[in-house]
Amino acid sequence: MKALLYKISAVLVAYGPWGIFLLSVVDSVGIPLPAAMDVLLIGLAAESVKAPHHALFAALMAVIGSTGGNMALFSAARSGASWLKSEPPPGKRQRFREWFSRYGLLTVFVPALTPVPPLPLKLFVITAGALRTSRTRFLAAIVLARSIRFFGEVYLGLALGKDAQGFLTRHGWTLGGLAVGLSIAFYLIARWVESRRQPLP
Repeated sequence: MKALLYKISAVLVAYGPWGIFLLSVVDSVGIPLPAAMDVLLIGLAAESVKAPHHALFAALMAVIGSTGGNMALFSAARSGASWLKSEPPPGKRQRFREWFSRYGLLTVFVPALTPVPPLPLKLFVITAGALRTSRTRFLAAIVLARSIRFFGEVYLGLALGKDAQGFLTRHGWTLGGLAVGLSIAFYLIARWVESRRQPLP
């Protein structure tokens, strides 16, 4: 099975930006393909220094494809969880729904932004869909995170050339820490804004 997935990835990559588009769709829907989008984009950008528009188009296709795939997975989970339309009984499930409704998209934003493997984006996407998170808010989180990530990687590839992939490898955990720190800052800001909105007793 793994050999077949390698062959599929190689075929898609051979089609350039359009292949990256299809690869990002398939990967985001939930079928893990061996060719990592991050490595492909950085490598393509490093080879496109004289034609940066080619790499930027590939990044755009990756954003669109990944957004489409994640939206498909989100919509499937949302449709399959119709039993959650009714209000659940008081308890942990209700508290979790309330928490996720307010801050859960941060758990989508962080793994969508950072290439650190241990963060299971698909699990959070399915959770967001099952808990019937706002489509607009979910879409905004995915588009923002993927745009920062993919266009940032293309920028690294264009700026550093062949050393870009090594830079990402050496500083991957640092970048992941920055993404987590940014998300914590967003969380604290959201809590502060929410406290300001609450009426005074």
